[in-house]
Amino acid sequence: MSLKQMLRDQTPLVGTFLKTPSAMVCEVLGRSDLDVICLDAEHSPFDRGDINDCVLALRHVGKPSLVRIPANRPEQILNALDCGATGVLVPHVITGEDAESLAGNAHFGTGRGYAGSSRAAGYGARNMAEHKARSAEETVVIAQIEDAEALDNLDAIFAAATIDAFFIGRADLSVSLGADGPNDPQVIEAVEAICAKGREAGVSIGMFTGNLDELPKWCAAGASLFLLGSDHGFMLTGAAQMAKQVRSHF
Repeated sequence: MSLKQMLRDQTPLVGTFLKTPSAMVCEVLGRSDLDVICLDAEHSPFDRGDINDCVLALRHVGKPSLVRIPANRPEQILNALDCGATGVLVPHVITGEDAESLAGNAHFGTGRGYAGSSRAAGYGARNMAEHKARSAEETVVIAQIEDAEALDNLDAIFAAATIDAFFIGRADLSVSLGADGPNDPQVIEAVEAICAKGREAGVSIGMFTGNLDELPKWCAAGASLFLLGSDHGFMLTGAAQMAKQVRSHF
């Protein structure tokens, strides 16, 4: 089953963020049991070549890829999708107009520029009709909700028909609300409100949390997509655990 269909079905999914622009790291993580790898081109130094190489590595091992692009701009969406990414995670979707623009720019016929020579099109191996049909069937579009202003526009944001999931950016939401951190009561209240509105609208909700003990709460609230940790975190945690274990024998 495709990632798009699993999102639409609200199948529980777990993935991680990739912070290192490395095809080799992608290949390694791609062999894990994670459902999806998200290249963090918003907060890490990915250029188009890096995205191209990392997407290729993930496709090689059959792992779905998302690219968190730097901004909700058509050229950023086009870049990721033409490289062959399964989909995009797009930051700072604040209004219904933002959501509709995102949805349009990710699909042919409503804003996305066409090229038959890209990896996504099989380098010309598929004709236009085949490429358009396959893209409509498989391209994943996820809007990130992470601004206080968006909380008043949830009905309009959730109404965008071709967005597959809505991802809560709790850290930026904390900053936008003027809170002390992601565990501030007003942030938790806002996340709960987004989840409740999402359930009413019948849309898929995703999120990040640094505390895995919270997962039962957010699953019960209706969240089904969890992008957790990162390659950096895995390295730091693994190194710390090994050092602690070894030093216990000194």
